[in-house]
Amino acid sequence: MDTFTLLGFELSGSIQLAAVFIAIISIVANVLLFVKADLPWWSVFVPFYNIMTGMKLIGRPTWHAFLFFTPAAFYLFPKTILEIAQSFGKHKLSDYILALVFNVFYILSLGLSPEEEYVGPAYKRVTIKTNNKISASEDLNIA
Repeated sequence: MDTFTLLGFELSGSIQLAAVFIAIISIVANVLLFVKADLPWWSVFVPFYNIMTGMKLIGRPTWHAFLFFTPAAFYLFPKTILEIAQSFGKHKLSDYILALVFNVFYILSLGLSPEEEYVGPAYKRVTIKTNNKISASEDLNIA
């Protein structure tokens, strides 16, 4: 492949190939996640609607997708990744670190792994760990 200049930076053929490879992996991972959560898989291919569908996956209101166009995205993006992991029952620190560092590959493993199940939206769900058992509650009123 020839080099490609983008915003004054030359991108070699190997970098272009790696970017295409990562893009294909992320598309497949999102399709598999949406299928496990019984959401429309084709929404991955619609540019803004996929973010809105992702908000449904984690239980956030769909208008939170608009926050990705503001500086709040610096806070919202890692929080969203952690909530995706929580929506699949991952509540350990090691899961959180893996989800943040290896984002695309962690999401792909959640989608490809047959033993991983979608347990429901994680947004506004309080998780309490008692005697090595995790229980979740929607409305937990603690005074």
